[in-house]
Amino acid sequence: MVSYKELGLVNSRELFKKAIDGQYAIPAFNFNNMEQLQAIIQACVEDNSPVILQVSSGARKYANQTILRYLAQGAVEYAKELGKNIPIVLHLDHGDTFELCKSCIEYGFSSVMIDGSHHPYDENVELTRKVVEYAHQYDVTVEGELGVLAGIEDAVVAEHHTYTQPEEVEDFVAKTGVDSLAISIGTSHGANKFKPEQCTRNAEGVLIPPPLRFDILDEVEKRIPGFPIVLHGASSVPQDQVAIINQYGGKLKDAIGIPEDELRRAAKSAVCKINIDSDGRLAMTAAIRETMALHPEWFDPRQYLGPARENLKELYKHKLVSVLGSAGKA
Repeated sequence: MVSYKELGLVNSRELFKKAIDGQYAIPAFNFNNMEQLQAIIQACVEDNSPVILQVSSGARKYANQTILRYLAQGAVEYAKELGKNIPIVLHLDHGDTFELCKSCIEYGFSSVMIDGSHHPYDENVELTRKVVEYAHQYDVTVEGELGVLAGIEDAVVAEHHTYTQPEEVEDFVAKTGVDSLAISIGTSHGANKFKPEQCTRNAEGVLIPPPLRFDILDEVEKRIPGFPIVLHGASSVPQDQVAIINQYGGKLKDAIGIPEDELRRAAKSAVCKINIDSDGRLAMTAAIRETMALHPEWFDPRQYLGPARENLKELYKHKLVSVLGSAGKA
């Protein structure tokens, strides 16, 4: 058993309180490898932002649980080396079993998500409560979920939205003891969040996705005032990155994301954690495709992973300042 405190990490409890009071959201950036982690830490140190490092079950298998532990510890020391001791959370994204959550806690995670949203309500409550009871013994914070997001992210797959039912949130929070709650208000996993027929076109012919259900968010806030809310599937799918990918051999069709102004509006509410994964994948892929196309003679991975890391950092800096509002809040 390794305590996250030994690694220099923090849990999310105090970060969320400050975010709600300050009307901003903590960035929750998914990572799988060193370059992604470097970009995250560089961006957050330069803009003085707290950060949640997110690891899916697929990423944990890819990177190895032991290596991840040392990467997280290295991230803490790297931030100090860059000049800022920013708060860093290591969080399990979409944990689907008690055993996985337990294992992550034992390997130094400071926060876990148990996603029982695909189960019937009572089973979701029971599973979530079991994880909370175990995690709280070690001062690890727990995120639960009500409602289902459409889309694909690693092993999380759903064809349709199931919006969160506001009338369930009070009972769920009371029975489970969770520290934060992920809700479904129209965000979606992946880079193809909406089908074209779900969207409208503006005067320039650009597809505009259906608006988020802020009425659901408002009702949830009324029922559990001041309680930390989380948005998953909140990538905006920047069209400049999609265009670069397609220009250099990619085949991304109808890639549509969540408008950034809607995310900024959400961040000013009780939404204090916003998950961003697909945007980072797009930024890295765009830079790698462009670099390899322009320099076919290069074969050193550093020559294309370096520009990918820099592109990713710039994307994240934009998110911290203009979307989440977390810059300067560390």
